[in-house]
Amino acid sequence: MPRSSSLRTRLAGAAAAVVLAAAAALAAALPAQAATLTQVTGFGSNPGNLSMYAYRPDGLPANAPAVVLLHGCTQNAAGYFTNSGWQKYADLWKFALIVPQQSSANQSLSCFNWFTEGDINRGQGEALSIRQMVDYAKSTYGLDGSRIYISGLSAGGAMTSVMLATYPDVFAAGSVIAGLPYRCSPPASTSTCQYSGVDKSPAAWGDLVRAAYSGYTGRRPRVSIWHGTSDTTVVPMNATESRDQWTNVLGVSQTPTSTAALPAGTSLEVYGNDAVRLYRVAGMGHGTPVDPGSAADQCGTATSYFLDTICSTYRDALFFGLDGGVTPSPTATATPSPTVSPTTAPVCVTASNYAHVTAGRAYQSGGYAYALGSNQNMGLYNTFYTSTLKQTGPNYWVIGC
Repeated sequence: MPRSSSLRTRLAGAAAAVVLAAAAALAAALPAQAATLTQVTGFGSNPGNLSMYAYRPDGLPANAPAVVLLHGCTQNAAGYFTNSGWQKYADLWKFALIVPQQSSANQSLSCFNWFTEGDINRGQGEALSIRQMVDYAKSTYGLDGSRIYISGLSAGGAMTSVMLATYPDVFAAGSVIAGLPYRCSPPASTSTCQYSGVDKSPAAWGDLVRAAYSGYTGRRPRVSIWHGTSDTTVVPMNATESRDQWTNVLGVSQTPTSTAALPAGTSLEVYGNDAVRLYRVAGMGHGTPVDPGSAADQCGTATSYFLDTICSTYRDALFFGLDGGVTPSPTATATPSPTVSPTTAPVCVTASNYAHVTAGRAYQSGGYAYALGSNQNMGLYNTFYTSTLKQTGPNYWVIGC
């Protein structure tokens, strides 16, 4: 090689080295890639044909907990992750999120199949696919298998009931938002369950859960239930029936041990030793309760099926214990129920069902009036049908006096 050519080669090599060094220095100076919701493949045999997404916040420690999030009909994993507020608390308190996604190929509206026999049994269909996602995340991300939780909206809430019933050995607690009891459908039709509700005794509802994993004698997950009192897509009666189901399964009374008044007209009923919580959001329709803002107890984005009321995600994260026990539970200031003194006559009101709804003692759904709190059917919602209601606690009315 001629001398001039050799010099040019050495100069070019030196220049390249300088460029590489500068690039390395720049890369070191830039912040690390922020965590994002990422699709995961190869998590199992996936008999339910679902997609898996996962979010691992920066700095996720070993043996971290995780929450499974189940979206509602017409929604997807990214939308529920973005709008529900769960990312905020995953980043703050360092836990993982597992977000299954349904497809229109499985169900035309992308609803999880909470009403299909092949998807709601242990070891089958969509229920098994979700279980496989949890197993993959536990082994791959080094999660704490004793701290796996689940939450879902609407069809996702109903599917949350499925998972809590079929896999009580997997989940420590769950949250059913605008959902339904396990095995309302089948046998009842989905429209009956959603728009009318199905009345069963607590024992009958509990037997359905116990039969989902016959012979299981281990601990059962705690359950949080959220429902808007003006929900016409999944009537509020389903919240009461879900309460009956899970209190029976967990062996506690259907009478609350305490109640509390929370923001946005939300009432909280606590059952047993905080085994079951029932949140009723006054005047709210069908959706996940959110409360956009930067305060510690605010979260989410107000949009379709994410309703600006109260941050349910914050309350559920505390119920699950994801804050490490640092933040006080909202039940710490709860008042014993009933709040009416034994020496004070109960408040009784006789009026038309229309007047009861107007005054906030009841709500209407599907042409019928229901007592606020107890969700008892009062009959037709009009000015001609008269009922007597008795108040037994804050935002809690029953038929009769």
